[in-house]
Amino acid sequence: MKIEYFLVLAVSFIAPFILSFSKKMDFYKYPIRLTAALTVPFVLFNLWDIIVTARGHWSFNPLYTVGFKIFGLPIEEILFFIIIPFCGLFTWESVKYFTRNSK
Repeated sequence: MKIEYFLVLAVSFIAPFILSFSKKMDFYKYPIRLTAALTVPFVLFNLWDIIVTARGHWSFNPLYTVGFKIFGLPIEEILFFIIIPFCGLFTWESVKYFTRNSK
């Protein structure tokens, strides 16, 4: 299935994205902090992927990607380094919020 990687990312992203706008958590009120936290892994890991993919150290199976590439990387791989750090940061902030407010 050519959209498998994209579907995994979409399913991972939907709930954290929607819940990030909860007025109780204020997650969306810190856009500079969020941008900084997402930019560093995005840049570093995509640069790493571009280099090692160009060198032939690893590749991406075209059976599982939509076929659109940027700098030789499938769009799904580029999105991975935005979506997964966002989900991780959202989970961290959620745990902090609920442990702080459960006392």
